[in-house]
Amino acid sequence: MESHDYEKLLIEHGVKPTANRMMVVKALDASMLPQSMAELERRIDSIDKSNIFRTLQLFREHHLVHAIDGAADGLRFELCHSHHNDHDDDLHPHFYCEQCQQTYCLDGVRMPAIELPEGFEGHSSNYMIKGTCPHCKK
Repeated sequence: MESHDYEKLLIEHGVKPTANRMMVVKALDASMLPQSMAELERRIDSIDKSNIFRTLQLFREHHLVHAIDGAADGLRFELCHSHHNDHDDDLHPHFYCEQCQQTYCLDGVRMPAIELPEGFEGHSSNYMIKGTCPHCKK
């Protein structure tokens, strides 16, 4: 993505485009895998940890990032491909390799439909499959 695309993406999600926010979006876009907080800190050495954390929280509130739980190092973050600031139409499962400890997006794999019992209201879901990735299986 180009920098004007990052700005457009932020605006589509109702987030004011600042230099720091643009750098966080760029770092997430450049990574091929979901990133941990520590990985983002290493990628973006010009922004302090608390600023990155606050930016990620804002992005979560505006459905600009997915927070993936279930990895050994805590939450991982990835850009949503959704273009809505009020809901996420980019839900997909993830795979955690127990050997290399990488988390992979399983884009194109449909999430199973879960019918909740009466009275329950779901707000988010996290579908993580754990096992061995093709690289480690070799």
